[in-house]
Amino acid sequence: MSPDSEPSPSSSSRDWLFPSHSFAHSFDNYTSKTPKYPRRFSSNPRLSQPLPPDSKPHKTPAFQSVSSSNSSSFSEYKYAGLRRRSYLSRRAETSPKREENGTVLQRNAVVSNRNVGVSEEKTSESKMIAGFYGQRVKFRWHMVISLVIMITFFTSLVHKNFSLHNQVDELQNQVSKLNGRLRACNLLDSTDVIRSISKDSEQLSSEGLKNLALIVSLTLLSIPVVILKYIDYVSKSRSPDNISEEVSLSKQLAYRVDVFFSVHPYAKPLALLVATLLLICLGGLALFGVTDDNLADCLWLSWTFVADSGNHANSEGIGPRLVSVSISFGGMLIFAMMLGLVSDSISEKFDSLRKGRSEVVEQNHTLILGWSDKLGSLLNQLAIANESLGGGIVVVMAERDKEEMELDISKMEFDFKGTSVICRSGSPLILADLKKVSVSKARAIIVLAEDGNADQSDARALRTVLSLTGVKEGLRGHIVVELSDLDNEVLVKLVGGDLVQTVVAHDVIGRLMIQCARQPGLAQIWEDILGFENCEFYIKRWPTLDGMPFEDALISFPDAIPCGVKVASCGGKIIMNPDDSYILQEGDEILVIAEDDDSYAPAELPMVKQASFINIARPAKMPQKILLCGWRRDIDDMIVVLDAFLAPGSELWMFNDVPENDREKKLIDGGLDLSRLMNISLVNREGNAVIRRHLESLPLESFDSILILADESVEDSAIQADSRSLATLLLIRDIQAKRLPYREARVSQVHRGSFSQGSWIGEMQQASDKSVIISEILDPRTKNLLSMSKISDYVLSNELVSMALAMVAEDRQINDVLEELFAEEGNELHIRQADLYLRKGEELSVLEVILRARQRREIVIGYRSANAERAVINPPLKSEKRRWSLQDVFVVIAEKE
Repeated sequence: MSPDSEPSPSSSSRDWLFPSHSFAHSFDNYTSKTPKYPRRFSSNPRLSQPLPPDSKPHKTPAFQSVSSSNSSSFSEYKYAGLRRRSYLSRRAETSPKREENGTVLQRNAVVSNRNVGVSEEKTSESKMIAGFYGQRVKFRWHMVISLVIMITFFTSLVHKNFSLHNQVDELQNQVSKLNGRLRACNLLDSTDVIRSISKDSEQLSSEGLKNLALIVSLTLLSIPVVILKYIDYVSKSRSPDNISEEVSLSKQLAYRVDVFFSVHPYAKPLALLVATLLLICLGGLALFGVTDDNLADCLWLSWTFVADSGNHANSEGIGPRLVSVSISFGGMLIFAMMLGLVSDSISEKFDSLRKGRSEVVEQNHTLILGWSDKLGSLLNQLAIANESLGGGIVVVMAERDKEEMELDISKMEFDFKGTSVICRSGSPLILADLKKVSVSKARAIIVLAEDGNADQSDARALRTVLSLTGVKEGLRGHIVVELSDLDNEVLVKLVGGDLVQTVVAHDVIGRLMIQCARQPGLAQIWEDILGFENCEFYIKRWPTLDGMPFEDALISFPDAIPCGVKVASCGGKIIMNPDDSYILQEGDEILVIAEDDDSYAPAELPMVKQASFINIARPAKMPQKILLCGWRRDIDDMIVVLDAFLAPGSELWMFNDVPENDREKKLIDGGLDLSRLMNISLVNREGNAVIRRHLESLPLESFDSILILADESVEDSAIQADSRSLATLLLIRDIQAKRLPYREARVSQVHRGSFSQGSWIGEMQQASDKSVIISEILDPRTKNLLSMSKISDYVLSNELVSMALAMVAEDRQINDVLEELFAEEGNELHIRQADLYLRKGEELSVLEVILRARQRREIVIGYRSANAERAVINPPLKSEKRRWSLQDVFVVIAEKE
């Protein structure tokens, strides 16, 4: 390159910063100057030779100096035409042989020039590709170098600012010294000059500070951008082979930020607060650099721009307007983020309330864990029990959506009587969910059995009891657990200890069915006693009765009937139907049947005429013939209870679809010893209870009682089990109706039972010329339909189990009373005819009948008139006399016969 054609500084700096631009510019110059016939130019061997050292190419303008080698080749090409003509004239004079040799040499030169041209083209292409791929790396290094230069420039400015500040301080010191000298010389005229100098120095100092503030604000704003660019550069500069093995830095940073915001609950508002403060500070520094106000005023002005974006309209000047607009824009973004954060927080709170995730802050409430078809009747009984208290709080927690639970509860057709029902979604197996419903402060906890398989339901109940016993705060109330299998009761009590009271649903229903089969009409009495709508059991201490015999205490309550004593000296054991001579001791409590716990109290001992004893022996028990339709998992327990209750010589027919060969094995596996059955004999029949021809093979008109059980094969679905029981009931009724003549003959020849034909019990035994049929219905809604249509004599459903659960939840001591009344030994409910206690046409009060029954060691708790539909438990006006009929019956508590 010629020294006269040196490139200008601007072009050199531009080529250094942007090498790709220089390459493109050289390539364009080359293509624009190259002749149209490059082969003719390259075929001349003389043209391919380099220039001599002393030759000087023509000067080119500054904008063409980027490729000086191209200009020399272009000058060679200019004189190629003259040389070629002189060379051709000389060649014409040579001999043909020389011409041939020249032609050969020329062809060889052309071929060599072509090869050289091709190699040069390949070399240039490879250089272009290598340069193209190197541009990204060079550009990134140039960016880093530029960043370093910018930081160095900012650092030098800061250093220069501080140096100027130091110079200003030195000048101020000199001015103060000169001021002292001037005062000494009384040079008053020079005071203005000194003031102007000090004012100029202050202005210089303030301008330096403003510049520094502006630089700092710009630097702080550029730092996040530089950091993000650097992270992106580092992420992209890693080799592609390591991408699958190592996560990029940007992804790692984003992951850490996500974890921080998800783990810390106050991360979002804290980040918003920090962003607001940074915006105010940076905006204040920027305003301090472009305005004449002090720093405090600028910070306040920055806050006004952030809080209200319309305040920047009064700004004057380009700098203040740019800064104020930037601050207002940032304020709008922060305000939008704040609105989004507040909106999300409110939505999450309402969503938490809607889905039942909030904590229940209650105490002395009843907690129900689980959901089943018994929940409706259970809530109804709890509402009736809490009515005297003005209502109570019942909390239901189940693994269902809160809205669905509330919707199902709202569809229940009964009055809650002031009781509030609170629903929460959660699992009773999780301690956090149990604490959410204040389990430690509940006065009673009811664990419902799930609908479906009995073993799975009991296993879940056992895990729930384990979770309840693991509450660190302890439990204030007791636990009432509903079980499906009697064999699992021991295990649950072993885990829960004294806190747990169990109610086995199948066992309760089975024992009630057996009692009702022996004594028709007992189901309605149990409904009255177990439910809170009428009279129920209560236990309370009365110190005024201490030292009184039980016979006198029996008639001391005008509005209640004592049934037993909770003996303090025996560790709180409840003795039902004690001896008349038992003297009440200090600490003893009285078990009574009353309407409510606050509706009764002892009064003065009434004067009751001692009635004479009527020595009428109870008739002996007669053998009975009972049919069991269906198969239950606890049918072995029912057989044991029937053997204890029935008279010797009774028959128990078992009709179900279980093969006869497998029945004995199942009964033995269930714990039944067939050799110990003393009073009954088993008769097995195989068939389907919903097929008519199978039922017609049975002597349905000869059975005293028929028990239709919810079959084990469909126990997982209450609707299917009820449909099967209903179909069996309708088929049996239809078959019996067609065999009515035989039934009439049988009734006229055989005296059935111990009751007269015209009595209420006799009517129920005949049951419209058919056997007494007792159906087990799982769904209470189906039970109501059957009761209204009266196609079944007695219907026992899970509603009785719900009543028992509610009663035990209100008072855990009642569970001992129910267990004795349901057991094979001890006391139980009986229905007695009136001729055992009075004579025809005799007028007696209820208290006198009670004293006559005590002569038989029985406690009369109610009666039913011959023309009444329901029995009266705990009758009022016990001192009034009335005329009784021999068709009337009394309900008593007596020892099992």
